[in-house]
Amino acid sequence: MSSDTTGPDHVLTSFVDGVARLTLNNPRRKNAIDLAMAEQIGTFCDRVESDHAIGAAVIDATGPYFCSGGDTRDLAASSDDPASPEAVSRTSAVYSAFVRIGTLPVPTISVVIGGAVGAGLNLALATDILITTPDAVLDSGFSARSIHPGGGHLSLLGRAAGWSDTIAMAVCGATVTGAEALARGIAYAAVDEGEITATVDGLTGPAARDPELTRRIMASARLELGPPAVSWSSALEIERGVQMWSMSRKGKQAWSSRGPQHS
Repeated sequence: MSSDTTGPDHVLTSFVDGVARLTLNNPRRKNAIDLAMAEQIGTFCDRVESDHAIGAAVIDATGPYFCSGGDTRDLAASSDDPASPEAVSRTSAVYSAFVRIGTLPVPTISVVIGGAVGAGLNLALATDILITTPDAVLDSGFSARSIHPGGGHLSLLGRAAGWSDTIAMAVCGATVTGAEALARGIAYAAVDEGEITATVDGLTGPAARDPELTRRIMASARLELGPPAVSWSSALEIERGVQMWSMSRKGKQAWSSRGPQHS
């Protein structure tokens, strides 16, 4: 698949060899997400959903900081009358973009360098796999600004961190480093910046090589693991038909030591 880079300049996207990449590109504002950027995230998701040659998606950022959350100019405008249709539409646009990321039909990987706060942490947690550097800072940030968390923040934190860490971060203002996030199960990996490319490639490569199978596994994972998760017996039935499809595709001869081998 050929590469394709689109604008506006604050959001860059590329689609190469089965891997879709969205890069936040507003480092002057620590990649704070405004309405135009949220719209571009939606357009990116449209492409990933419709292009069945894509087997993985990566969310990263330029500059030394992943994402400082929603653009404070939008937040200030919404605070004038938070219940107004305009304010609700404004905040919903940003949060809906994150939901789109979190429900894509392929595995999604966020790369957090420097830090993620507030809605920026939502974006990172919305992905299936969070990769960070050991010294990055993950910060709920909502209570520090004297506002209630939004965008499903508590749910996103809760599924990754559990009750105690969620309350410590969202209510009590605790922050965690990338290394601490790894120890708590919030992050999949905490590696030095120079190791990130190899770590990401090691995950996206297998998924991108067989996007059809990848998408079917992801559909089963989302059904089984939720939220809400299903019972073991239900999981057996969810997997049964798709496994039969994959076995049929593989074929009897592929199991022979003399036949073609597929991993």
